[in-house]
Amino acid sequence: MTRTRNRPELLLPAGEMASVIAAVQNGADAVYLGGVRFSARQNAKNFDEAALEEAVSYCHARGVKVYQTLNTLIFDGQMPLVRESIRLACRLGVDALIVQDWGVLALARETAPELPLHASTQMTVHTPAGAQMLKEMGASRVVLARELSEQEIREIVRQAEIETEVFVHGALCMSVSGQCYLSGMIGGRSGNRGNCAGTCRLPFSADGKPGHALSLKDLCLAGQVERLAEIGVTSLKIEGRMKRPEYVAAAAAAYSNAAEGEAPDLDTLQAVFSRSGFTNGYFTAQRGREMFGFRQKEDVLAATGSLLKSLESSYRKEKGRIPLSWELELQAGRPVRLAGQDGDGFRAEATGPIPEPARNLPASRESLARSLGKLGGSIFRMQDCRIQLDEGLAFPVSALNDLRRQVCAGIQAQREQERPHPFREEVPLDTRTASRQPSDQAPRLRARFARFSQLSPEALDGLDYYSLPLDEVCEHSAELFPDRNRLLVEPDRVCFGREPEIRARLAELRAKGFSQLLCGNIAHTKLARELGWDAFGGAFLNCSNSLSAAELARLGIRDLTLSFELNRADLLRLAAPVPRGFLGYGRLPLMVFRNCPVRSHFSCRDCSSSRALTDRMGKKFPVICSRKQYAELLNCHPLELSDRLDEFRGMDSCTLYFTTESREQVQGVLERYRGALPPEGEFTRGLYFRNV
Repeated sequence: MTRTRNRPELLLPAGEMASVIAAVQNGADAVYLGGVRFSARQNAKNFDEAALEEAVSYCHARGVKVYQTLNTLIFDGQMPLVRESIRLACRLGVDALIVQDWGVLALARETAPELPLHASTQMTVHTPAGAQMLKEMGASRVVLARELSEQEIREIVRQAEIETEVFVHGALCMSVSGQCYLSGMIGGRSGNRGNCAGTCRLPFSADGKPGHALSLKDLCLAGQVERLAEIGVTSLKIEGRMKRPEYVAAAAAAYSNAAEGEAPDLDTLQAVFSRSGFTNGYFTAQRGREMFGFRQKEDVLAATGSLLKSLESSYRKEKGRIPLSWELELQAGRPVRLAGQDGDGFRAEATGPIPEPARNLPASRESLARSLGKLGGSIFRMQDCRIQLDEGLAFPVSALNDLRRQVCAGIQAQREQERPHPFREEVPLDTRTASRQPSDQAPRLRARFARFSQLSPEALDGLDYYSLPLDEVCEHSAELFPDRNRLLVEPDRVCFGREPEIRARLAELRAKGFSQLLCGNIAHTKLARELGWDAFGGAFLNCSNSLSAAELARLGIRDLTLSFELNRADLLRLAAPVPRGFLGYGRLPLMVFRNCPVRSHFSCRDCSSSRALTDRMGKKFPVICSRKQYAELLNCHPLELSDRLDEFRGMDSCTLYFTTESREQVQGVLERYRGALPPEGEFTRGLYFRNV
């Protein structure tokens, strides 16, 4: 295989210091790791301040970058601690922060203007407009959604002019990242908050038979590294901060070999961890049943003790990564001088005694270079050696070895020194002075309808706004036009490869006089601005704190529905410069799929609107489809607050989120909310009266 000019960075996970060492000694160019707070893998060992300092020092000495994760949603009360985390990252000189939260992005951008910011895959960036928007917001890199095909990645790289990071190996979440609420809603452990319980790995059945309908095989793109390099991807990312160091070693070695044009050891990689093998179905656009798999007994037994011991030995000895150039002066009547300089310009020198005339064999350039090249056990490898040598002189090998050790120690100490980033203490945390004063009125009712057929004059009566999906608006635009001032047009929140089509449809509707867009993805805010729409922020933007609200308002959002992972107290406490709303009813979407778990068992032709997944407790979770582009898993019970709406005084709006309901059911729900009547049947209060 011929290597291309672009060699993407190889980025490895580290949940503990042993994994840092395993990654570095097996070829990683960078590692990503989390502190003890605000990491999407809170259940990994992670790094306290001392451990983080050790990791940064270790990696920087060996020419490896360190990216720290602050990639969870943040609530207002946690922002002071987030600020401290950013300050520490600046002091230690980490090479970038990986962030999910819009408020954290804004805070880091303002307090640490020289610290690179990477937009986490939890931000659901999967289109050119989304990547462009993150660049405008101050990100230097976007971590792309894992569900993208090769062509879709290529289009983002071509159009966005921002660094791109692509997952190439490891666990695949069933849901598009940042859009999964299953663990939080069912067990109070939010994936967006770093505490995912892995609920999707439990048994779910699509056809009434035992199965794991929400579990995918692990991703493996080791055979696509050259293609990704040709596309121009900046970084190849491997998942696994909760996996053992031996896994990190195997993955680093395999992908390092692939990047060098050598055959990766996939047998070892699969043995150390897999779920019924590997898949590359998203990248190759070959989605379907063959992508599904779960961890079985034979997968566990494949990681034998001898295999793990062999992998452990791969990182127990230092491999010289840093090229070192020597300059040696060994001249009569002058102290010996040895200087070294590494590839990054760090330099040190040492002097020794005056050489004596040789009694037997004089020193030669070959023997001196051989001694200087003995760098085993150090971080260095000799790149070249320039020697000025007078004839007939002798110099003890032990003395030259001592000079070599002194110079190496001096350069390594320089490499290990902290390289801090400036931190601006004066940036305020509190945005309340620029926020609207909440009223004491009960929230106004709004409704989100999935289908035009759910509408009726009675349903729309008294609603200040209502929304419909873009496709429904396009199909019924003439009928909806008279009520356009109350209508919010809702594009698909995930639109893999369809952004040009969506842009064109929005342009047509705008020309017809429709003007209000419900943004479910950050890319929508850019489309709204470019096409002249008024932007309303939907709940799936995951706004969970006041800084996020201020940042989204800065981008043009004029009205905002907050995250339904907030509890009632945090919801009411959140300050915003624009009206604030919340979702108060509905079978809320808990996952959004690009690979439909129902389609893996039934063809789309045989599918019906009543399809559902059944969990091990017998609960049924409806699966609904959007033009066969993506599917959503709905909660088994609807959220309902019809008799408790008065407890949300101070919020501006309450949206009733209709999905599978008939027109009659819609009307019944609206009557309960208008009359403050109790819910009917089984229901949930969501997370509003508990914590995640």
